Amino acid sequence: MINQGQYQSRNNKHTKTIMRMSHIKPVLSLTLMLAATAMPAQQVRTWTLKQCIDHALEHNIGIKQHENERRRQELQLSTARNSRLPNLDASVSQNFSFGRGLTAQNTYTNTNTSSTSFSIGTGIPLFTGMNIPNTIKLNRLNLEAATADLEKARNDIRMQVAQAYVEILYAMEIADVAQRQISIDSMQTERLQAMADNGKASEVELSQQKATLAQSRYTATQADNNMKLAILTLSQLLELPTPENFSIIRPETDSTPSSDGHTSTYTAILPSPDVIFAEALESRPEIQAEQLRLKGTERNIAIARSALYPQLSLNAGLGSNYYKTSGFRAESFSEQMKNNFSQYIGFNLSIPIFNRFQTRNNIRSAKISREIQMLQLDNTRKTLYKEIQQVYYNAKAAAAKYNSSSQTRQSSENAFLLMTAKYENGKAAITEFNEAKNNYLKAESDLTQARYEYMYQTALLDFYRGHELGF
Repeated sequence: MINQGQYQSRNNKHTKTIMRMSHIKPVLSLTLMLAATAMPAQQVRTWTLKQCIDHALEHNIGIKQHENERRRQELQLSTARNSRLPNLDASVSQNFSFGRGLTAQNTYTNTNTSSTSFSIGTGIPLFTGMNIPNTIKLNRLNLEAATADLEKARNDIRMQVAQAYVEILYAMEIADVAQRQISIDSMQTERLQAMADNGKASEVELSQQKATLAQSRYTATQADNNMKLAILTLSQLLELPTPENFSIIRPETDSTPSSDGHTSTYTAILPSPDVIFAEALESRPEIQAEQLRLKGTERNIAIARSALYPQLSLNAGLGSNYYKTSGFRAESFSEQMKNNFSQYIGFNLSIPIFNRFQTRNNIRSAKISREIQMLQLDNTRKTLYKEIQQVYYNAKAAAAKYNSSSQTRQSSENAFLLMTAKYENGKAAITEFNEAKNNYLKAESDLTQARYEYMYQTALLDFYRGHELGF
């Protein structure tokens, strides 16, 4: 991984190239060496991309919500499976009757009666038109779809964290350039101040350089704020309480110049979007979730059709009661409970004949839901293909940008060295020197950003192919 020391070493290599030019004075060489040294980093905990992703997956609220949804689907599947079991119900009732009533002699008289009943019964579904088996299959598919949704949410978080990680890398690079500009401009301001004190530089040149230094400090302040905001964004994705003492580790990049002094170019052949898409169809959870839901619509149609078939169930139960009438002698409670004890067992067959076209319309509605889900699956596939196309062309553009930035950096470095020599020999103004310096530092920043962009986009392509997201 590139740490601050390695980053300084890379820039010190450029400084040594400048020092080898005998016509450049030691003062400017010292200026560039100081410019290559970035501000000391605060002692903070640094995170790799993998650590950020793992932490986000563990603490992200959205993922926890999807996990709860998956658990709910597990319970629904358990409920569907248990619907095959017999139920068991018990009941107790107590009734009181007052006023005139019919007696055993077929006359009416004022009587008070009370009755107590106990019963326990069970019912077992024997045939439900395949409703129960299809409901179990539907809930199993819903559980698998919820699992795929959970993985989709995790993938989304992985991509969001990676994007925020790269944004911090961009911001860090711009902040480094801003600090290097301040270092160079500060040294030049001190140099011109000394020359102005000795009458070798005009006040106009000194004022221009002071204005340049002030602008560099303003730019550095903006760059630092942008970097803090980028760090805040990532820390919020990680559900961290505060972005304080949080930083990231820069990934290793291939920035070694070749033997002719030019940085190596990216010439890797990327797989076509069609190839990546074919692989993504087999592994991407959003595709799997929609395919499972499409299968679920078939189960819904079968469940709706089950209402066309007879329903057969087995019922059984036990019961007893105690009865008492005022004015008559009643047997004891235990005797009545014993004498009135009854048992029953029976079958119930329900044959649907006409239910106001409710079953027919339920079947038609389920078929429409299947068509809607087919369109949803097709739309998800198209969306995935568009995403892959976008990443593919972004990767190609990043590679082209890197290669052109490499050439630009080399040309800007040569121009800066030549302008430095001219400025030191009094053949160029300070404004020309600053312009060449800014172009060179910007080219360095653009090169590093293009390298990070290419790494990120190619990592996304591999991620769509089912590989782990990382660089």
